[in-house]
Amino acid sequence: MGDILVGTCSWTDRALVGSGWYPAGQRDAEGRLRYYAGRFPVVEVDSSYYALPGERNSRLWAERTPGGFVFDVKAFSLLTGHPTRERSLPDGLPADAGDPVVLDEVWARFAAGIGPLREAGRLGGVLFQFPPWFRPGARAEAFLEECAVRTAGWPLAVEFRHPAWWRSEPDGRGGPDGRAEATASLLARLGFAAVGVDMVRTLPSSIPPVTPVTSPRLSVVRFHGRSAAWGTGSKEDRFRYDYSRAELEEWVPRLRTLAGRVGQLHVLFNNCCADSAVRAAETMERLLVGRALPSPRSAPSSTRSPDRFP
Repeated sequence: MGDILVGTCSWTDRALVGSGWYPAGQRDAEGRLRYYAGRFPVVEVDSSYYALPGERNSRLWAERTPGGFVFDVKAFSLLTGHPTRERSLPDGLPADAGDPVVLDEVWARFAAGIGPLREAGRLGGVLFQFPPWFRPGARAEAFLEECAVRTAGWPLAVEFRHPAWWRSEPDGRGGPDGRAEATASLLARLGFAAVGVDMVRTLPSSIPPVTPVTSPRLSVVRFHGRSAAWGTGSKEDRFRYDYSRAELEEWVPRLRTLAGRVGQLHVLFNNCCADSAVRAAETMERLLVGRALPSPRSAPSSTRSPDRFP
């Protein structure tokens, strides 16, 4: 069975910092990361979606965490077709995803920013989370092809927000539409890991909780919470959710099966309201591994040695 790494989608979220989960004396930037890394073996960097990551920060993150700890870095918004604020771009570049000069520069800056994590063997994966309007079709496939060329050698995971990518219902003519199978085949051909999600399942925009294996080395499952405000509320409304033990238990057999098919499985909680994500991650760790997480004072740097990706 591959390594199962459980963590959260941020360690700097304002709601988490204000929840009291970090102890007194460890609430500065360095203290928070050291404390978090003593509790979990993986974390997602979400700040890189809003601003290009910097080499200095990446180097500090690697230095402040124990051996084996890995970072999943979320791709910058412009690289996945999301609206991007011009003030988040360097050197006065326009937020124009259609300008090849801008794109080349942004790709280069992003690659340089995560360079120290790759060099230190701390890059768990790069998450490409595509917007809800990124639907299946020739243009989307061409976009993914370009991403594959630009990210050659990276451990890359793809999360789709348009449900059609994973649709497997009958097509109305008596046969399966084959879309889910085609999506899995496309990601496998490009070398991308498919991201499974847990979210509210009753909305037209809901992504089904499928977990196809499309890369032998990595699989990712992100738990967004099951708030009914997913498509309408504020960010806090969309992700405000406390998982029950029973809801997490229903995932355990699937996650164990998934881990048996890949080199490494990342299970990440994105229900960012107060300390809901870290509490859910702690519970899931106990359910999957059958033991409590180590205290930050007793966790040696050699307790985990996940696969090192290039």
